[in-house]
Amino acid sequence: MPLDRRAALQRLGTAFALPAAFAAPGLIGRATAEPAAPAPAQAPGFYRFKIGGFVVTTVNDGYFDFPVDKLITNASLAEVQAILQDSFLSPTIYHNPFTLTLVETPRGIVMFDCGTGGQMGPHTGKLPQNLRAAGIDPSRITTIVFSHFHTDHITGLLSADGEAVFPQAELIVPEPEWKFWSDRGNETRSPPFQRSNFANVAKRFGPYQNRVRQVAQDTEVVPGIHSFAAPGHTPGHTLYRISDGGEQMIFIADTTHRPELFVRHPELHAIIDFDPDQAEATRRKVLDMLATDRIRISGYHYPFPANGYILRDGASYRFVPANWTSEI
Repeated sequence: MPLDRRAALQRLGTAFALPAAFAAPGLIGRATAEPAAPAPAQAPGFYRFKIGGFVVTTVNDGYFDFPVDKLITNASLAEVQAILQDSFLSPTIYHNPFTLTLVETPRGIVMFDCGTGGQMGPHTGKLPQNLRAAGIDPSRITTIVFSHFHTDHITGLLSADGEAVFPQAELIVPEPEWKFWSDRGNETRSPPFQRSNFANVAKRFGPYQNRVRQVAQDTEVVPGIHSFAAPGHTPGHTLYRISDGGEQMIFIADTTHRPELFVRHPELHAIIDFDPDQAEATRRKVLDMLATDRIRISGYHYPFPANGYILRDGASYRFVPANWTSEI
């Protein structure tokens, strides 16, 4: 009788699912399995490269997961799942990594956004330990430059106890972002998913009021770092060009969120975008510029070490991670 393929695969899967304790040499026949040892910690999550004389370090702050079926508003769940599976990502859980970009300049260390503070779930809050591993003392961070005010970008300003984590740092904020979220009258005119940001902005920036500097779009915020507007994800969402010695890169913040979705398919609209139509227009404009000028980028939600290049791929684009060798 012909072998049933499904049954054979099921038996094979069962065989490979046996606990390692029973499969290891010398342990077959043991009556009970010993408790598994805790998994070892991951290697420190930091990575360095240079832009001219500036040293750039990307530092991981962990991740947060949420259901895929809540993410995209203008495509079917089946379409979104097919895109994710094509990139070897979960079709049901959107794995959302957080990576901060820091730039060491002659005037001090500039950090872009400030992470989660470990207050967005058990897999967040890796920034302090990874800064230590990178040899970066948080007290040496002289400036924090903000792209926008979503929770995962500003919550790390305060500890879980409400204490200022970077009391000596100057906070540079985009003027339109600050004005929008500081006006509670805008709350009822905002999409429901965005409304909690108003209270969080007031809470997180409260202890820093005398250290906040608002900056206009398209301006040099500190020497070698220029802002430019990229609205849609939030009203004042802002990107930053870092340049020195004829070299440059751009911190693109949340313009494309994860590249497997929004670089390959810039037409997708996300529930996390304040104005999805404007976000798509911005995304297409930025991707075209990056591909044309072949500018290195870092992205807040890109897979670690979260830096590389954008390449045209037919009518769309794809992300090409930077070469890890001989960077410093």
